[in-house]
Amino acid sequence: MLGVVNRVLLALIGLALLAAGVSVLTASWPLAGRHAPLLSVRARRAHLHVEGWWWWAVLGGLALCVLLALWWLLAQLRRPRLATVAVDTGDGAYALLRGRALESAVAAEVGALDGVAGCRVALRGRRGAPALRVKLELEPHAVPSDTLAALAGPVLEHARASTGLTPLATEARLAVTSHRASRVT
Repeated sequence: MLGVVNRVLLALIGLALLAAGVSVLTASWPLAGRHAPLLSVRARRAHLHVEGWWWWAVLGGLALCVLLALWWLLAQLRRPRLATVAVDTGDGAYALLRGRALESAVAAEVGALDGVAGCRVALRGRRGAPALRVKLELEPHAVPSDTLAALAGPVLEHARASTGLTPLATEARLAVTSHRASRVT
């Protein structure tokens, strides 16, 4: 959704700038002469002073632009997290599992693995098709392939069994904690 808004916003800004540039180049210059200014200050000021509604329209338009820009900025900074997951109860109904509960359960199980110094789990996607994003911070002695196999095996199997979602997409990012070199004396 946000990508569509960004594309539409860029297209509208581009069209507005293109229209302004074309109008300046085609309407203002040739009609007034080559050495005449694009906008005559005295004529514009006299015209706008007579029209009292003009200033209110300008202020309202600018306020609307500021509000839309703030909304867009907040939408860029927001990270969408899945609040609930629909779990099939087996009797034709669905129960809602809190996303934070699933995140903390997976994080606790991954954090208990050997060689994992820290773990952050985020649940994303749609309610019917969630996806996990796991960021693992490994200790220097950890073997990444063993940790990844333990994550893909029992940890995700428990998560799939508890939610009833067999296709639980997971993205794992591994990083090694920084450590000091040991000194031999």
